[in-house]
Amino acid sequence: MRHVPPEDVGPYEQGLDPLLDRLPCGFVSFTDDGTIRAVNRTLGAMLGFDLTELVGHHVESIFTVGSRIFYQTHLFPLVRLRGHVDEIFLLLRAKNGDDVAVLANAARRERGSESLIDCVVLQLRERRKYEDALLAAKKSAEEARATADQQRKELEEANRAKSAFLATMSHELRTPLNAIGGYVQLLELGVHGALTPPQLDTLGRIARSQRHLLRLINDLLNLARIEAGRVDYHLQTIGLREVVQAVIPMIEPQFAARRLERVVNVAPDLEAYADRDKVEQILLNLLSNAGKFTREGGTITLEAGPAPGEPQIELRVRDTGVGIPADQVAKIFEPFVQVDPSEANRRSGTGLGLAISRELARGMGGELSAESEVGVGSVFALRLQPPRAAS
Repeated sequence: MRHVPPEDVGPYEQGLDPLLDRLPCGFVSFTDDGTIRAVNRTLGAMLGFDLTELVGHHVESIFTVGSRIFYQTHLFPLVRLRGHVDEIFLLLRAKNGDDVAVLANAARRERGSESLIDCVVLQLRERRKYEDALLAAKKSAEEARATADQQRKELEEANRAKSAFLATMSHELRTPLNAIGGYVQLLELGVHGALTPPQLDTLGRIARSQRHLLRLINDLLNLARIEAGRVDYHLQTIGLREVVQAVIPMIEPQFAARRLERVVNVAPDLEAYADRDKVEQILLNLLSNAGKFTREGGTITLEAGPAPGEPQIELRVRDTGVGIPADQVAKIFEPFVQVDPSEANRRSGTGLGLAISRELARGMGGELSAESEVGVGSVFALRLQPPRAAS
């Protein structure tokens, strides 16, 4: 057997590319006369040889008798003729004499004046292991996808059932509440006889409770409609100054009761492409919230203008209220969430207003966001699409 001393081996053979040396399959490179020029560590470990025991030796030294004949009559001639051979079966001989079954891929290349045959071999039991692992991974992925699809369907069905329940219950509850409000008005008008001042005061309390409950029911009904996708949006170019002027009178009594200063800064010609009713509903909710959480004598500012760095229009409601902790700001837009239950109980509410407002904003192609600092106040920004150019 001809042997080339390791010191005569070129740099490529002395130190394989690190990637080749770490392949999970064996690699051997030999010359046309069969002299091994390079071997990776994987092949050495597969056959139980140290690399110095292989480099410089003839490649037939690691072939069994049958594979040696196959190399001489088929592998080498085919590689020289075609330039490559794919997935051929070989039996290699380990150092301890055991046969090692492999699948080999070989390709011819030129290196300077020398022709080399590079051969990559994968032990059959290793191939089976990889195939089994891939099949197991594929099966797990398919099962996970099927489970996720089923869970998604169940979640969608549960969400539809919840929305249907909320819509039905909201409607059923509104009917008797409207009747209560009607009967209270009849009694206050004296239809059934004159009432004493204490009786009128009691009726006033009943009327306020009825209106409060009706607002809560309306919020539930609005949320159910939004989640069920049953909200229609009538988008058009609207004047924001007109929208603000329509909302302010509705909120003025609340501001006056708490002696809140109101500042409005909206240009007369500022426009947006939106649903006017939905914008009014969002602004009314934002201003009402600002009024609830701003201490008496505080200031609430409503301003509008182009959104910073964006083509959109932005309406901002700024207050000098109690503020919201930084880690709670994102949660205030979730349904039924109250940042401070004690404050919420004192000021009332379901925690639905902001969730509904954000969904309405998004339904118009806009967004509703908030910034806040505890003890300083909050800023709620409603972004809307800019007016469309006349076609």
